[in-house]
Amino acid sequence: MAASITIQPVIMAGGSGTRLWPLSRAGFPKQFLTLGGDDSLFQQAVARLMGLAAPDIAVDAPLIVGNAEHRFLALEQLREQKVDPAALILEPVGRNTAPALTLAALAARENGADPILVVSPADQTVTNQAAFTTALQSAVRGAADGAIVILGITPTSPETAYGYIRSMAGAGLHKVAQFVEKPDAATAARYLAEGGYTWNSGMFVLRASVWLKALEQFRPDILAATQAAWSGRTPDERFIRPTREAFLAVPSESVDYAVMERCPGSAFDIRMVSLDAGWNDLGAWDAVWQVAAKDAAGNSGVGDVMFEDSRNTLVHATGRLVATLGLDNVVIVETADAVLVADRERSQDVKKLVARLDKSQRTEHALHRKVHRPWGWYDSVDSGARFQVKRIMVNPGATLSLQMHHHRAEHWIVVQGTAEVTCGDRKTILTENQSTYIPLGETHRLANPGKLPLEIIEVQSGSYLGEDDIVRFEDTYGRTS
Repeated sequence: MAASITIQPVIMAGGSGTRLWPLSRAGFPKQFLTLGGDDSLFQQAVARLMGLAAPDIAVDAPLIVGNAEHRFLALEQLREQKVDPAALILEPVGRNTAPALTLAALAARENGADPILVVSPADQTVTNQAAFTTALQSAVRGAADGAIVILGITPTSPETAYGYIRSMAGAGLHKVAQFVEKPDAATAARYLAEGGYTWNSGMFVLRASVWLKALEQFRPDILAATQAAWSGRTPDERFIRPTREAFLAVPSESVDYAVMERCPGSAFDIRMVSLDAGWNDLGAWDAVWQVAAKDAAGNSGVGDVMFEDSRNTLVHATGRLVATLGLDNVVIVETADAVLVADRERSQDVKKLVARLDKSQRTEHALHRKVHRPWGWYDSVDSGARFQVKRIMVNPGATLSLQMHHHRAEHWIVVQGTAEVTCGDRKTILTENQSTYIPLGETHRLANPGKLPLEIIEVQSGSYLGEDDIVRFEDTYGRTS
């Protein structure tokens, strides 16, 4: 028998994850990090929603809504999963979750379809997939009858970092009575003692038409502005780009504030399904410690880590040995260009450090020393007054843009693989231990024609070495100047 319900998975992949700095950066935010196991949080979210099929439920290819700056990160991680997305909708600027969901609903309604949207943030973790699947399938069946269904997390402690949902007693689909803002500690403890409260997970299930109808009632300004941006959209291979100028005019608002909190007592039937599946939104380093494997003293280490007389401490090392002595309740995160040492109970405040870095016009809040690009990555190994050394990896078959620099020359040394080098009107092939020189102002291009990764060492020299000294003439990734 053919499935009677069609769902459209929607992954909300925006956000910067500032509280997981310095591992999470604006250019490589937490949803694309692998914090445990083999898959990133984004990949885990995709896999969870793609696993919701049942005899009565068919699952379409996922819709991804995210930041245009992260498009190649998302596409590459989907490729690793062998998942072919329905589309990647690229927000030119962040406008919170209500406009993001509206873009997904408008895309899902193309050609007259009206699937059930199963909407999930890309930065959560779940340890019990079976319980997750059962709860979400129940929510899908409720949404098929016209309800808006919220996933409420069974609380395990009086958390003050989450919003709460108060629902009526009953089995299965609980009627939502009220959404409650993040409480103080005493109020959160009272919620647990009283019962009837769950954490708001940020996951919800509803038909695309129901979302658009609710938004039209409660926030018609968001709907109209988003429709204007969508109507002028530009397809770009796998990507869909709403009109930038129109999207800038879209009000920034969350799904909860725009619609969900207004539904109780209205004509919209809003329900809650309890989810007890080892859920965590990994909103800060303390949350990472809570879900991590620990030793007998409560310590958790990733990378080259040594604990001595330490307790309840999290260490995440990416490149060097990190040793602790006599610590209790501490977070240490080591990266190539920044080290965080914090009281674990203050981990929510890491975002304050990120704000200071941004205000000081430093770059450590935005980019790692190792920067991912659609063709591969580069690692800035060393720099001085008039030089910079980079290690560059180019994926098999990938090509950098045809470009030139006004202020720097470059020396390239191949250390692994095969390089196709365009320099002016000359094109040459270089192999391991061979090198070339790119004069200042010369048009040039680097490509990997082989089947193995290409690695080169690049030495730049000149009066200005910034990444903005690039004039692109041709580019596979739509970045021409």
